[in-house]
Amino acid sequence: MRRGGGRRLPKSSLAPSAAEATPALDSSAIPIRNLNSAFSRRDSDAASLCSSHRASSVGAGVGAAPNFSDRATQAAALRVVNAFLAPAVTLRGPLPSARDIQAALRILLERIDFPPNEAAFEDDLIQALRVLGCPYKITRSALKAPGTPHSWPPLLSVLHWLTIFAQYCDAEASSAAQAPANDLMIYTAQAYCHFLAGDDEAVEALDKEYQSQARMSAEAAVATLRAAEKEAHELEAEVNKLTSGPSRLEALGAEKEALTADVHKFEAVVTTWKTKVDEKEEALVDLAKELEAKVLDVRRIAAENEDLMKKVDTQAVNVRDVERMWREMQVIEHDIANAENAKAALEDKGWELDAKLVTKLEELEGLAERCNQALKRLKPGIDFQYMINSKGSSPAEMLGPAYKTVLKPALLAHSEENKRIAVSNLAESVDLQKELQRSAKILEEERSNISSLQAKHDKMVGRLKLLDREITNDDSRCTADARRMKDELEKKYNDLSSVEKEADEFLKNSEKRLQDAILKDDEETQAAARELLELVDSIAEHKEFMEATIAQRRKELYEAADYIASLASKTSSPNPHI
Repeated sequence: MRRGGGRRLPKSSLAPSAAEATPALDSSAIPIRNLNSAFSRRDSDAASLCSSHRASSVGAGVGAAPNFSDRATQAAALRVVNAFLAPAVTLRGPLPSARDIQAALRILLERIDFPPNEAAFEDDLIQALRVLGCPYKITRSALKAPGTPHSWPPLLSVLHWLTIFAQYCDAEASSAAQAPANDLMIYTAQAYCHFLAGDDEAVEALDKEYQSQARMSAEAAVATLRAAEKEAHELEAEVNKLTSGPSRLEALGAEKEALTADVHKFEAVVTTWKTKVDEKEEALVDLAKELEAKVLDVRRIAAENEDLMKKVDTQAVNVRDVERMWREMQVIEHDIANAENAKAALEDKGWELDAKLVTKLEELEGLAERCNQALKRLKPGIDFQYMINSKGSSPAEMLGPAYKTVLKPALLAHSEENKRIAVSNLAESVDLQKELQRSAKILEEERSNISSLQAKHDKMVGRLKLLDREITNDDSRCTADARRMKDELEKKYNDLSSVEKEADEFLKNSEKRLQDAILKDDEETQAAARELLELVDSIAEHKEFMEATIAQRRKELYEAADYIASLASKTSSPNPHI
């Protein structure tokens, strides 16, 4: 009995049947199921007859699907999956661990461009299988306990189907990479395939992708146009620069003036910072003398305190002396407090002076670094650098004697070298003036050439303007084409939306009709099974009745034969009374 009488939905055409979706495995590992063996014995369970009838009706005409509950089939499918996933994950039979199964599912989904979300892995997997049209169904309970004997066969069927699908996707990607690119033809073919398959989401995604690619191509064309315009401007600027550039003599004179100005600036900077260093050193010497004086005062006060303590210890004590001493002690304590306050103030001042010294040293080091950088730029021909000695007590000790014995002669030599170079440059400038006079004549000759070149330049500018107009026209034409393509894509999108609505409505009606047909088929199958069982029971009862009847008739026949034989013996024996 064929199930369903209507045309199948276009969307389901994307999902192959069980036999088509699963390729043929090893023929030695997958036995062919004999459907007639279900009727070779009497079975009182009607459900088994119904399931056998349904399997035969589904597999009629396309061959039987692999039975993933069979151990040999599981081993063959597991070899296919492990060969594809190696070496990332290896599923070890007969019941792999739940972690390995989930890792294999994640890898397969990523290979077919359906990366799952860790927080909703089960929902993403079920949704991906539904979108891809997988013929095998999987439940959430099987995903929660994947390594159990009950849930492993459906999970293995899904893993095997995803592996075959991923292999097909890889092969298609490699063939597409080797083939020459034709964006419009590829887009048209893929969109029509998705339309025939009823996958409106894929059609919409493909339309968006092609729109983005077309937009990027238009932007690339505009960028190329702008780059050409920029190159034209640069060439024009280079021509102007070549025609209006300074002469060699002017460039040498400007370089000489810049070098002389750098030398004067460096000498002025060195003189200024040397004056500042001398002032800071003098202030530092004054502060050191003041600190030594404060230290001597502190020592003197301490010696006076010791003498007073000795006098107090040697004096006789009475009431008046105690009172006088008490008053003197108060005065002394007041003087001590004042001295401590003055000491604290001096210490604060000393800390401030130390901080100022540190700041000044840092400034001196910064100035020395700037002087060293100026020396590097000046390149006097000596290896000299200012090194600040923080322990020095005079400018000579802090800066070192090398700046007088090394730097000053080097600067004088550098100045003499600059003077010599200036003299040589002057002589060279005289030679250059003579050469310039000779070049003036050549320049007059070249002006005629320049005029011809100017005419050629004008012609090239005209051609560039013509190219600019052509580029502008091409840009406007490309923009119009892009706008037209966008309108066409929007029209196609609206048509696809209407077709999607009609397809969804047709899908709902077809699913309802399919459910009704399945229920009706199940009822008819169960009724046929019951009739078959009743027929088998009636045949058995009739067989028993016939066997009993035959036995009874045979017994009566034997009795009749015996009776006939006895009658014959009686008739054949002679009568003694006759």
